[in-house]
Amino acid sequence: MKNDNTCVEPFVRISKRGVPIPVWKAMGIRALALLAALIICAIIIFAIVKLNPLKVYVAMFEGAFGTNKRMWVTIRDMMMLLCIALGLAPAFKMRFWNIGAEGQILLGGIASAFCMIHLSGYLSTLPMMLLMFVLSIVAGGIWGWIPGFFKAKWGTNETLFTLMMNYIAIQLTAYFVALWENPIGSNTVGVINARTKIGWFPELFGQAYALNVILVLTLTVIMFVYLRYSKQGYEVAVVGESQNTARYAAMNVPKVIMRTTFISGAICGIAGFLAVSGASHTISTSTAGGRGFTAIIVAWLAKFNPFVMILITALLVFLDKGAIEIASRYNLNNHVSNMLVGIILFFVMGSEFFIDYKVKFRGGKQKEVQA
Repeated sequence: MKNDNTCVEPFVRISKRGVPIPVWKAMGIRALALLAALIICAIIIFAIVKLNPLKVYVAMFEGAFGTNKRMWVTIRDMMMLLCIALGLAPAFKMRFWNIGAEGQILLGGIASAFCMIHLSGYLSTLPMMLLMFVLSIVAGGIWGWIPGFFKAKWGTNETLFTLMMNYIAIQLTAYFVALWENPIGSNTVGVINARTKIGWFPELFGQAYALNVILVLTLTVIMFVYLRYSKQGYEVAVVGESQNTARYAAMNVPKVIMRTTFISGAICGIAGFLAVSGASHTISTSTAGGRGFTAIIVAWLAKFNPFVMILITALLVFLDKGAIEIASRYNLNNHVSNMLVGIILFFVMGSEFFIDYKVKFRGGKQKEVQA
């Protein structure tokens, strides 16, 4: 009698990798994904607008790095986004979903703008900047600590809590903009201390944004050491993996949550300081500019590794600047340039699947199942 206890193995088997793949191999997968995205975009560019894709890619590069001024503006925006991503990293590694970076940036910006407006007659630039730096840390840290406190004490949903805190921060910023508007009736603060430049980042090595780079890269090294080698970084990782395990190891979980959320908000507050003192020299409801949400992509793609964040940040800012350039140079609809950016991001983010999972292809081989 024929035995029917057979099954057909699936053509595709997907399984999670037991051991992380080497860094060089992971970067190779990302590079291949980026190359594939560029090929797909080239086909779409030629099919839709009949342009030479290579010229379009050259235009994107020139939009980001074509002149010395453009290059430094691109670097400035990279540092801003990187700073925010560094702030999100410890909270996300602890599995605390901090969606409130936008509000924390604004609070840091408000603290910095307050000092520049009200204390410029009493302090010179150096003590002013030190005070702005400290107050932006405190303001952003408190704004991040509040939802952390409620999460630690009563288990509230941090995603909704931090998101709602963004709207409160926007209204606070609107209030201070109306309070500080210059000239009266303009509904803008205008450039603060445009004549004296008290509170502005000074030029270093002949570059206006060199201090931005030094400050954020220093934070990058500190955050890497903090997460990788410090006791507190170890506690963040353990609480993120399992709060029960952390309690079993005698860790004070509420204290870890509140401490980490304060640090997360504090670094985002520093980003507000960078925006006001080191870039725009003003404050408005658009100071954060949506970068608090973009930084979430940076943190996740980098798997909370601060040094990998530098590369992801460079890619995202380059794509943003390049999209603006090709839209203006070739009279393309903004939707076309945004579509190209979206395709590239889709491929880059999709490559993470192949880094985390193994995909095996099999034939239709039958395998007998034991009764």
